[in-house]
Amino acid sequence: MAHRVLVVDDEERMRSLLRLHLGRVFHVSEAASGAEAIAMMDEGRFDAVVLDILMPDASGWEVCRKIREEHDTPVLMLTALSDVEDKLEAFEAGADDYLTKPFDPRELVARLEALIRRAEGRREPERKEASRSVLVFPHLVIDLDARTVTADGERVALTPKEFDLLAFLARAPGKAFTREELLLKVWGDAAFAETRTVDAHVKTLRGKLGRGKAGGSLVTVWGVGYKFEPTASG
Repeated sequence: MAHRVLVVDDEERMRSLLRLHLGRVFHVSEAASGAEAIAMMDEGRFDAVVLDILMPDASGWEVCRKIREEHDTPVLMLTALSDVEDKLEAFEAGADDYLTKPFDPRELVARLEALIRRAEGRREPERKEASRSVLVFPHLVIDLDARTVTADGERVALTPKEFDLLAFLARAPGKAFTREELLLKVWGDAAFAETRTVDAHVKTLRGKLGRGKAGGSLVTVWGVGYKFEPTASG
């Protein structure tokens, strides 16, 4: 059965173009506004969302935040906005990928297939590994099965990608990873994202974990990337 993709764009011409190209691989549904997209997400399950940013009723950033409140469906931003700041805002809103117009339909299909594969992998029952299902540190508790995080005694709401990044680093305390390694291990393909994607997610994670020792556990390793250091101070 074909995977279901929701295309959200206020321009009929763009929706028709996406329906033409994506319809060869996926079952495509369409929404012409942010409000319609949220309603459709609540009514049925989709395997991925292709989301425009510039829409009249609500920006794609706002719609993405709304989706992230209830769903872990992969979101790919497809927009004419190409500034780095626009991309960073998209990732901070919870987007999984970002592609600018004009685009190659083959690349869009490949990115969506990669996002869906990774999402399906996360939903599969976790393999019984030697690693613990709950990671407990002095100021941070990460439940890998329930996908919950408690920082300094308070539950923290994270997007699926933020959780994946934190859990990956926390599984190897003290080990430094390059941005490219994190893109490959957490996002699945370093070629499809920018290294600043990692920076944006770490920045957001630090803000959500707070100014205490939980937030300070994500340490920048200058010239390399990042590491998880549970004893670091905020």
